[in-house]
Amino acid sequence: MPMQAREIEDLLRASFPDAEIKVEGDDGVHMAALVIDESFRGKNRVQQQRAVYAALKGKMDGSNGALHALALTTKAPD
Repeated sequence: MPMQAREIEDLLRASFPDAEIKVEGDDGVHMAALVIDESFRGKNRVQQQRAVYAALKGKMDGSNGALHALALTTKAPD
């Protein structure tokens, strides 16, 4: 079953409770997410994105009908 923006946001919020999170997309398969969190400070982009993928708890595996593609923008707050 395709994931909805709210479900993605809820998973991210569980791992990044104080983050600014914005999830967009309407097909439930190809989505975009912006995650701005203090925990990203000092980490490179790959480390930040790995943390986000870990928060999604395996939902990025398109073979199980969940999320197929997620365009990520991650950064520490200004």
